[in-house]
Amino acid sequence: MASTVTPIVPGSADLSSRNNRLAVPFVGSSSADRASRSGIWVGIFAITMSFAAFTSALFVRQGTPDWAHLVMPSVLYLNTLFLLASSITLEISRRSLTAATIIESDHARRAKIWLLATFVLGTAFCVGQYMAWQQLRAAGFYLATNPNSSFFYVLTFIHVLHVLLGVAAIVYLLGRLMASHSTFRRSLFENTAVYWHFIGVLWVYLFLLCLVKL
Repeated sequence: MASTVTPIVPGSADLSSRNNRLAVPFVGSSSADRASRSGIWVGIFAITMSFAAFTSALFVRQGTPDWAHLVMPSVLYLNTLFLLASSITLEISRRSLTAATIIESDHARRAKIWLLATFVLGTAFCVGQYMAWQQLRAAGFYLATNPNSSFFYVLTFIHVLHVLLGVAAIVYLLGRLMASHSTFRRSLFENTAVYWHFIGVLWVYLFLLCLVKL
């Protein structure tokens, strides 16, 4: 979807500087937006295929005699709530930004607050995953302890890397929104939202896979 440009409406000489400060436009280029959206979907497809390969390997490996059930760390349930909640806050932020016409509007301010909440929840998820690894280590389960623990560490670690990539994108968006002197490309936010929601859905799949198969 092409983004719109909100022009700065010229006024009197006294209001000119104030308009320039407040009416920072959201800009967009239809060709650039289409290219970035296509890139996001290509990336999502690649990530999906990689985790599908891991899933296939897991199903093949579970037929071996050394396969044993792994008790999931309890913190994973809280982590799941964190990530699901972050998708909600990001969606609220996205809708607030959609209703905004300039960066200094009330809608844009609400978008910043909810985006900051998304950052906090995403960071909390990553910290919680580290705590889950520590719980497994305390119970004597390491990467090479058995096939179950190996799959758990690999799947969750690779997923956390993708979450961190999303967190980095959110930090960038926050910086652009708070830098009211600069223009803001709305498609960047839209693409980040698509990626973040995908990462959330991917984690629900991985969590259920670990509960049932590991």
